[in-house]
Amino acid sequence: MVSIVIPTYNATRNLSELLQSINKQNISKEVIVIDSSSSDGTNDIARSFGANVLSINKEEFGHGKTRNLAASNAKGEIIVFLTQDCVLAGNDAISGLIESLKKERIAAVYGRQIPREGAIPTEKFARLYNYPEEPIMKGREQVEEMGIKTFFFSNVFSAIRRKEFEEIGGFPENVIMFEDMLFAAKLIERGYRIAYVPEAKVIHSHDYSLVQQLRRYYQAGVSFQRNPWFMRYAGSNKEGITFLKKEIKFLFKQKKYLWILYAMLEAICKYTGYTLGLHYDRLPRFLKKG
Repeated sequence: MVSIVIPTYNATRNLSELLQSINKQNISKEVIVIDSSSSDGTNDIARSFGANVLSINKEEFGHGKTRNLAASNAKGEIIVFLTQDCVLAGNDAISGLIESLKKERIAAVYGRQIPREGAIPTEKFARLYNYPEEPIMKGREQVEEMGIKTFFFSNVFSAIRRKEFEEIGGFPENVIMFEDMLFAAKLIERGYRIAYVPEAKVIHSHDYSLVQQLRRYYQAGVSFQRNPWFMRYAGSNKEGITFLKKEIKFLFKQKKYLWILYAMLEAICKYTGYTLGLHYDRLPRFLKKG
């Protein structure tokens, strides 16, 4: 049996569509919704689809902590993590995702994210760049070539074997975000491999504002700074420069000329937020709230 974990908070906008897509999957499964004291009927929707609902106080939420708590209540040998704002694409999305876990030394897998209809051009490019059509296997031998990109891993749609999840100690709990990427790095450091499975898809995207991007990358910087062992992989800006160059080329081909300016402003916000996050311990207290 596969255990599916979904953290929620006021999720009525998308939750029914997600749970419908889960119920269509051709696997034996249990669904665990761990909810942060929603006030909009999220729990009622989850229970109406047969989900096991765990409730926590909103103040207790943490991206790693909350997922670890739900996983500790799971029965399956494979734990699938989803977010409340995605939808599975196809009735075999999960079975296709977990197939790679049968291969030797692969402990975790993640699937492809397709942008929602109407997503802004920069977000469309981000999905194409981070979730290409080609499958990828990543282990220690890829670190020299891929750098920090080796550890890219998203628990928007991922599956992890329980044995290795518990061996690593679950997701780190001392971070604001990017707990999935830090978890993947720990797996790879121990000699395991992670796989990207593009045939397994979810529909998911965000249209973050420039301020939201600054805040998000500030939180990334804080999270990485709190894990000094990870910083030896995160010291270069090469990946960000490569991303921006390809993004500008993509937008130019799409004749989205004004969005090229937006992409450059977005890159500045990301870099500024990330740099501030790396040095958050030196910032005035009023700037540390992320």
